[in-house]
Amino acid sequence: MKAVVVTGASTGIGAACVSLLVENGFLVFASARKEADADALVARHGESVIPLLFDVTDADAVAAAARDVETRLGDETLAGLVNNAGVAVPGPLLHLPIDDFRRQIEINLIAQLQVIQAFAPLLGAGAQRRGAPGRIVNMSSVAGRFAAPFLGAYAASKFGLEGMSDALRRELMVYGVDVVLIEPGMIATPIWDKAEETDLAMFEGTAYAAPGRRMLKWLVEAGRRAPGPEVVARAVLRALTDRRPPVRIPIVRNRFTGYTLRSLLPARFVDWLTARRLGLLPK
Repeated sequence: MKAVVVTGASTGIGAACVSLLVENGFLVFASARKEADADALVARHGESVIPLLFDVTDADAVAAAARDVETRLGDETLAGLVNNAGVAVPGPLLHLPIDDFRRQIEINLIAQLQVIQAFAPLLGAGAQRRGAPGRIVNMSSVAGRFAAPFLGAYAASKFGLEGMSDALRRELMVYGVDVVLIEPGMIATPIWDKAEETDLAMFEGTAYAAPGRRMLKWLVEAGRRAPGPEVVARAVLRALTDRRPPVRIPIVRNRFTGYTLRSLLPARFVDWLTARRLGLLPK
């Protein structure tokens, strides 16, 4: 049975990935930060899921989890590492507390490399194991290609993840370990319930108060109308099982208008359209 590690597996995209991978015969090592969430995954999937308790920013806990997986695998190769854990820290960059920006980069970028370094030997990078080399699947976002106002910190983390993944993919060719990026657009998950409660009070009195509220309202409404996390799970399965998967797998409702067109239009025109929509043009 092929084994895969999925981080951030408690809810949303991570939980959908666990379910689909189990359905397709994988043994899933599913990470969660809370024991209750780990227990719920086992209750749902039985022996097909082995829970791992760690926060991706905790180096000692990540290393301990990797040792646990190694013990259970013996000399078998880990088939995949799905780096799904992440957060979104909203706010205009001009007024965003630096500690908030640092936390965004720590979780979405630095911790991703920390997890990769811990599990890479089990995938066959620099260690002799039995079986074909595994794959790394990094959960990016369309925000890793196109940055929106008030999501600058999140975009910075995902742009960084995209660049890091490109370099890593080329470096890991020597071991036969592939790296694939998943780039979801809006996905309907519980994150939008949390987003609706986002406190923007610290930005009152700035030029960004009203545009920020408009952006948040649009994000929540569009997010709740978006496809469910199962579409992302299917892309992850493709990244792990296709003989030669694409380097990037965007997941948007209309790929041309939601992804391709943005790269074809002049950047200044996109700036103007965005600013006009949110009320960011000079008065």
